[in-house]
Amino acid sequence: MFRGRYRHTIDPKGRLSVPAKFRDVLAQYDGHLVVVPNDHCLEVHPLEEWQRLETKLREQSRFNPEVREISRLYMSRAKDVTLDGAGRILLPQDARQQAGLEKEVTLVGGGLPQFEVWDRARFEEYERNEQPKLPSLFDKLASLGV
Repeated sequence: MFRGRYRHTIDPKGRLSVPAKFRDVLAQYDGHLVVVPNDHCLEVHPLEEWQRLETKLREQSRFNPEVREISRLYMSRAKDVTLDGAGRILLPQDARQQAGLEKEVTLVGGGLPQFEVWDRARFEEYERNEQPKLPSLFDKLASLGV
C-alpha cells in the first residue's frame, strides 16, 4: 500500500508527478486511477480499489437515505484519470478547486489502498492541530487489538 509523505508541485497544466515509491505500488494496477475530493484533500484511488468501494455501496439498500447521500455527495465527485508514461496524473481543474489545491502539495500515504494530495500549507496546519490527538488514537488502536 501507499506509505510516506512527499512534497511535490502541480505544474501549470494541472499535472502532478507521482513519487516513484507510489508508482511502484501502482505497477500492480493498470495505471487507471480515480480522484475524488473530500473535505480536506484529493484522494487518489487505483481504479480496482475504487470499484471495490462502489461494489460495497451497491450492496447496500438503495432505500437507505445515507447511502443515497454518500452516492450524491461523495461518489459522484469521482473522476477517472490515467498515469502517463512520465509518471504523472492530470488532476481535473474542478477536483483541484474542490480540494483547495494550487501548486505546492504534499502527497500522503498512510498505509491504505489510496493516497491523498493535500495543499502543503493546509496539511501542515492540519498536522499541527491534530498531532495532540495521537496518544488517544494509539489508545483507540490498542482497544481494537492493533
